[in-house]
Amino acid sequence: MGFYQQLEGAAQRNHSLLCVGLDPRPERLAASDDLFSFNRRVIDATRDLVCAYKPNFAFYESAGPEGLEALRRTVAYVHSTAGVPVILDAKRGDIGSTAEAYARAAFEVWGADALTVNPYLGSDSVTPFSAYAERGVFLLCHTSNPGATDLQTLLCPDRPLYEIVAEKAAIWDTGLVVGATYPQALARVRALAPNAWILLPGVGAQGGDLEAALGAGLRTDGLGMVVSASRGVIYSSDPRQAARDLRQQINAARPSALAKRAGSDELQPKLYAARSSRAELALALADIGAVKFGEFTLASGKKSPIYIDLRLLASHPDVLRLVARAYTGLIKEILAIGDAKAARSLEGIRLAAIPYAALPIGTAVALDLGLPMIYPRKEVKAYGTAQQIEGSYCPGDRAVVLDDLITTGGSKLAAIEPLEAAGLEVQDVVVLIDREEGGREELKDAGYQLHALLCLGDILDFLVEAGRISQTQQREVLAILKS
Repeated sequence: MGFYQQLEGAAQRNHSLLCVGLDPRPERLAASDDLFSFNRRVIDATRDLVCAYKPNFAFYESAGPEGLEALRRTVAYVHSTAGVPVILDAKRGDIGSTAEAYARAAFEVWGADALTVNPYLGSDSVTPFSAYAERGVFLLCHTSNPGATDLQTLLCPDRPLYEIVAEKAAIWDTGLVVGATYPQALARVRALAPNAWILLPGVGAQGGDLEAALGAGLRTDGLGMVVSASRGVIYSSDPRQAARDLRQQINAARPSALAKRAGSDELQPKLYAARSSRAELALALADIGAVKFGEFTLASGKKSPIYIDLRLLASHPDVLRLVARAYTGLIKEILAIGDAKAARSLEGIRLAAIPYAALPIGTAVALDLGLPMIYPRKEVKAYGTAQQIEGSYCPGDRAVVLDDLITTGGSKLAAIEPLEAAGLEVQDVVVLIDREEGGREELKDAGYQLHALLCLGDILDFLVEAGRISQTQQREVLAILKS
């Protein structure tokens, strides 16, 4: 019987998708314990509650020869008493004969039933492991740690690297490691590898949302996931009760998770196809560093955990072009351009860009639409024409006000005042991003309509979906902004 059949059998027999990580730290062991005796006690307490065990090789290797012997005895004890498979978490990854040696060590020396493997050296680094047909391989795909987004979500060229790994896993017939802290990435992986078993770290101490993860990653048969938990079980005062509680949480969440999956399976491929429109725009801004996380002071003096720096667009013409096209589409809707029934003359239409961040945006949009641009100066010149509004216009012209983003409506109202004083008609304000902090309502109260290509909540959603930030980070940002 191969590994995946063993895993499925254990999951059904024990009615469990729980995998207990056997990661004993010497400093947390009782004086009377050694690594093996500690593991044996955990295994005896939980053997009928789990579908697998997962020892992390590092904790045994760091203890020297005695630690490696404890690993060998632990694997043998699981096989002889629990009858469930062992996933050795070693994250191996090398080429040629070296990979063959790692595979031989994992499967023939230590007796593991499956192994975690780093796939970033390519297919020849995975083949020596998958050559053991009766054993399992879990490729690192989108891991649960915060640094996962440093490399795994890089676009290659138009979709993140982890998606390519997921597709390769479907071809190579391996499992995948995907963190519970990135449920939208998990949903994308499941769409790309519908039959794969997914090893799910990140539940518990790392803050992953169990229900969201199950909803994103379960197969339609209710299986296909191995939920890994270590510290919350093995260091509990009652490991059996901790394992029973977690198994119960998993099983309680499975029916609703499957119901959600049934309604979303058709939507998922469409949702992520081609990374187009608003999601593409949000990710492009993140790629150039225009969306930053940290602690910032805004122009209003308010503290913010997120900063949007759209002045960077001037240095990134490809993204500026993408932004301009998005503005163009929205302005065409506002002006009913291209609608035969509602078409109106563009004579007397002006784009009024607010300095300074909106000036390059406004210029690009004006070129794209073929409309004249004007702009109200922040400071009136004391020389030359001493005009407050630069550009050509006539009283009675309609000005569509453009800016980069809106927090409150104050700066927009200040820019509209000289436009209207000069006889221009203003109805609409168009921005790339609405920070959703009252600006829309303030403009509405003053008689103007705000049109935003993206809201801050949209951006956070798209970053979570793409695996750029975790749901925990999203919740923290939103909590601070709403406080």
